[in-house]
Amino acid sequence: MMLTIEQIESACDASLQFDFSRHEIEAPELKLCCTYYPYGFPVEVKTNSNEVLEQFSQLWGRFTKMHDTKPLCTDVHVVDNDATDCPPAPSYRIMLPLLICVADVDNYGIIDLNSCRGKITVSRAALRYPLYSQYFLLGMAASGIATRYTTPIHAGCVALDGRGVLLCGDSGAGKSTLSYACASAGWTYLSDDATFLVNGGTDRLVTGNCHQVRFRPSAVELFPELQGLEVTPRAAGKPSIELPTAPMKYIERADTVRADFIVFLKRRDGAQARLVPYRKDVARQFMRQALYGLTESLALQYAAIERLLAADVFELTYSSLDAAIDRLQRLVRRGQ
Repeated sequence: MMLTIEQIESACDASLQFDFSRHEIEAPELKLCCTYYPYGFPVEVKTNSNEVLEQFSQLWGRFTKMHDTKPLCTDVHVVDNDATDCPPAPSYRIMLPLLICVADVDNYGIIDLNSCRGKITVSRAALRYPLYSQYFLLGMAASGIATRYTTPIHAGCVALDGRGVLLCGDSGAGKSTLSYACASAGWTYLSDDATFLVNGGTDRLVTGNCHQVRFRPSAVELFPELQGLEVTPRAAGKPSIELPTAPMKYIERADTVRADFIVFLKRRDGAQARLVPYRKDVARQFMRQALYGLTESLALQYAAIERLLAADVFELTYSSLDAAIDRLQRLVRRGQ
């Protein structure tokens, strides 16, 4: 029998009391409420802490409303403890319809992907480490966007003359650096590494976080303007340089664009820029591999991917960013 979110919480509470000899604690009253719009979709947050709302504003405050979908609703309880260190990296489990994240007894979250409701408990100690609390815990509040309303694609996205190009590839293929290089050369910037295909419709509409760009530290060798900028310690993954795009007056941004081309990147030292057709069955497998969720939501996402694959799909082998940009520009403007 599938457990409900209330049953899971009850079991967690009982387990904590038994294993850790904790006294019974009444859940704090959640008097604070605010709605945010990550990627344009409404997410309602209720909490007992202004600091939580401040951190959500850091995460999603730059986004504006674009879709009238049912809000994703998450309660965030902040608890006091005596800890001073950052909590450990959490473990994740998918027990459909539940997405469960547990770091320790004071830092965990449960999202019901069916009802799009969530419960998150976070300690004040964890909130002292915003990169941790936002990446692992608070960001869970938007999980339903990537399962119910959109299909996540591991790709950067830029546009030229209103025509969007998805830059796909595994980690290290150069998605972020080429996205930024295109934007610096006059293209419109949409995202550097994660793009979301809006489910439904036939227009292949994609959205992303145009408000931030992220690089690996080695990018300073390619972009002198990054010299001296602070490397951001990541809660997970490799260190990076994360920058807001708002101060970059030379970059044009867009929240959404139609995806007209899909380009898989193959960066090779000394290689000349070369664009060749790419197998759509391989592209399909690449796009499906990171998806999770209920049977109904996966069906919607698979259908969205099929609509996306109506676009032309290529592989771009390159070494020089300038040569890659020139080749992409010829593709967009001449269709070849």
